Parts: sequence; structure tokens; C-alpha cells
Amino acid sequence: MKTKRALLSAVISACFLLQGSAFALDEPQTQTKPLVLNQLGGLAFGGTVSHKPNGLTFHGDHGYAQYVIPVNAKNYPIILWHGIGQSGRSFETTPDGREGFQTLLPRDGWATYIVDQPRRGRAGRTEATEAKSEIPTVTSEAGVWNAFRLGRWVPPKPATANPNMQMLLDGETINQFMRMQTPDTGALPPTEAYGWKLGEAMRDLLKRTGPAVVGTHSYAGQIGWYGAMKSPDLVKAVVAYEPGQVVYPEGEKVKEMNSEIPLVQQRLNPVRVSKQEFLKLTKMPIFIIFGDNISTKSSKVFNEEVWRWALFNARQFVNLINKYGGDAKLIHLPEIGIKGNTHALFSDLNNKEILKITEEWLAEKGLDKNDDPHLAPKRSVSPVTIPLEK
Repeated sequence: MKTKRALLSAVISACFLLQGSAFALDEPQTQTKPLVLNQLGGLAFGGTVSHKPNGLTFHGDHGYAQYVIPVNAKNYPIILWHGIGQSGRSFETTPDGREGFQTLLPRDGWATYIVDQPRRGRAGRTEATEAKSEIPTVTSEAGVWNAFRLGRWVPPKPATANPNMQMLLDGETINQFMRMQTPDTGALPPTEAYGWKLGEAMRDLLKRTGPAVVGTHSYAGQIGWYGAMKSPDLVKAVVAYEPGQVVYPEGEKVKEMNSEIPLVQQRLNPVRVSKQEFLKLTKMPIFIIFGDNISTKSSKVFNEEVWRWALFNARQFVNLINKYGGDAKLIHLPEIGIKGNTHALFSDLNNKEILKITEEWLAEKGLDKNDDPHLAPKRSVSPVTIPLEK
């Protein structure tokens, strides 16, 4: 058995060397230090109830949060929201079998809530009409490959890979990665309406958790901004991993980009919100992180254009937050010498380094105290929502 494990380790190490990575892969079967938990559980939040003429009810369009709460947790939990085409699975075990943020954060003392957005994953119950999307990220696996910047895949040509990436491209890793993709179970409202609606849902969750740090990925970036505008009293900070969308205050002049792809022009232009709402985002610190291999030139491939635009808009967003007295910071990892990160930088080979950068920023903002440990979500009080005979 030891000989087989040694051989497996040697093969994996060789794969790493071929990709130019300097990071050692954690052996999944290696015994690690026990993770001591105070609570492990899950809860639904938000949602609607419809009452039918025949006396039946339907509970749907809620979110779901799984929580992992270590003993002696820090005061503020971290709530993680996944991106488009994904579920809370994004933050669990990495595609190559290592620990993800679901356990890495609790190991460092952070109570962690991992969300499945409404109409996705374990929160898929809905009466909404069938989901139809024109966004390549969710319509094909080639779109997924391009969106996560693993390389370029324009069928019928085969996929190509970016060099020196922080992700293994062996068969099983790719297999696990592709099987992480999750469809919407119902059509989503327009971006702005969806953002405000999920902002309300986030507030419902925050009432259960108490003040928290909100972490977002990709498409969920908008959820972070709308959630923070809905609950500036409960959001202690926003950490956004490659947010696909930002908001600008109405009336503010900004530089604009142009794209040959109409869908990019339509979907990537930042949503305008009132200055009063925008100023709420200056009430908590904001940290944005982008990975590597983001195109600097116009492209006819949708998901190459997406991240060129997203980074450009995020830089302006940070400047506007700071202009109005807020505290925002953006890190583009290759600019500080950290190269090869994909769109899913929290599950890349160097995810512990990404976590360290995040935790150092949180500590700098004084959010890592544990003198009043987070224990568990509060129990909610709700009216009876079915026709129950008294």
C-alpha cells in the first residue's frame, strides 16, 4: 500500500513539474489535525410561500446555507456566495481533492456559512418558468472552460490550456471540475431585480447569523453589493473574488469600454444605483481579488471579454468608493508576483496562499477577534404558513 501511495505521489509531483508549479500537493489520504467543531448544520433563508385555490401551499425560492462552526470561533462568521452555474460545492473539496475554504476557514477559527443561491443546488425548489440562458458560461462546457480561464476552447477545435496554471489538468481533476457545474432550476429575474431580491434574502440570513463578513465569487459579486446596501448595519466587510459585476452611483462620470460582443456590452455595464444607496458601501471595508491570465485586448470570445471588462470596472468601482470616503482595495495577483490563478482562485493549488492574503486583510481591519465567539445561527420565529387546523 505504501509503495502504491509513493508511486501516486511521484506521478502527481511530475504533473506539477510539467505545469511549472512550485506548490506541493496535499495528499488527500494523509491524516491531518482534527477539526474540532461546535456546530455543523444547515438552514433555509428567505423565500416565498404561495397558497393554491385547492388548499395546498408551495414553499420555494429560498436560499440554503450550510454552516461549519469551530470551537472558539472568531466573532464574525464568513458567508460565502457562489457564482453563476455553481453551487456551494465551489467552496468544498477542490477538484483535485484538497481542502477547500469550507474547512480551511474553520481550521483558522472562522465560522463559515456556505450558500446555495435560490433556484440552485440544495435551494432548487421553485415554481419559476424553465431557465433559459444565452450566457456561454452556462450553456456549454466550452464556455465554462473559457470562463474559468483554464485556456481557450472554441469548438470544433479542441481545448487549449494556459501555461503554468494553479490548477491540475489531469483527467480526474477535469472530471470533478465539470461535474461541479449546476443548472438553474428556474429563470432568474433581470440583474438589478435579482440583486435587490437576493439582498433581501441575505438580510434574512444575516438576522440569523448576526454581523458577518460577506464573501462573493464571480456573478455573486452583485449579491454582495446589493446585500451590503440592504444591510450596512450587519455587513462588516465584503470580500469579492473576481466579481463579474459592480455598481456605480447615478450621475457619476466614468470611463466606458466597448466590445464587439453585444451580450458583453449588455450584461457587463455596471448597474447604476442612487448615490444614497452607493454611499452605504462606504460604511464597510471592501477587498477585491482578481487572478491571472485576464486578457488586455478585445476578444471575440465571450468569456475573455467578460474578465477584461470586469477587472476594468472593478478598478473604477474601488476608486469611486474611496473617492466618497470609503475603504476599498483591489489586488490583481500577477501584479504582486502571484501567477497562474484561475477564476476559482479559492480552490487553486495555492488556495492557502489566497486564504492567507484574505485573512491578513481581515486582521488589518480588526475583524479577526474572538473575544465574543460566534456560536450558532439564531432560531427564527415564523408564522404558520400552511392551513393548519387549530
